[in-house]
Amino acid sequence: MRLSSAARAVLFVLALLAGSSAARADEGAVTLIIFKAGWFFGGSAGTGVMTFHGKTYGLSAGGIDYGLVFGGSQTTLNGRVRNIRRAEDIAGVYAAAGAGVALGAGVRGILLTNQNGAILELSGKQVGLIANLDLSGLAITLKQ
Repeated sequence: MRLSSAARAVLFVLALLAGSSAARADEGAVTLIIFKAGWFFGGSAGTGVMTFHGKTYGLSAGGIDYGLVFGGSQTTLNGRVRNIRRAEDIAGVYAAAGAGVALGAGVRGILLTNQNGAILELSGKQVGLIANLDLSGLAITLKQ
């Protein structure tokens, strides 16, 4: 089957437009400090910053945990957010299943995605006494 020149030109322009939106996606640096505590049900709250295109944005985070959660911890995470086009794309709900134990100090790494397609790749240090095997949700909002 042969395509006419006009059909090929239209397909080329559509492919170019589709590719250009992905090419505009960018990344930023993120630091979050999260406090987590629970006894079966748990919760987390925290603050942080994102640096994106030379500007610094304040972040707030909070969430719930359900499963086996015992104890409390503070986690400082550093990394990046990828696949964002504007600062507001980091805002949203991130879901994860996790397991871990921290007795004193430990390390933690997470990879999460929200409904905007933003991908968080974070790692850092966890301090506290906590054991968890849970499902958790973390909502991140951009402070204005």
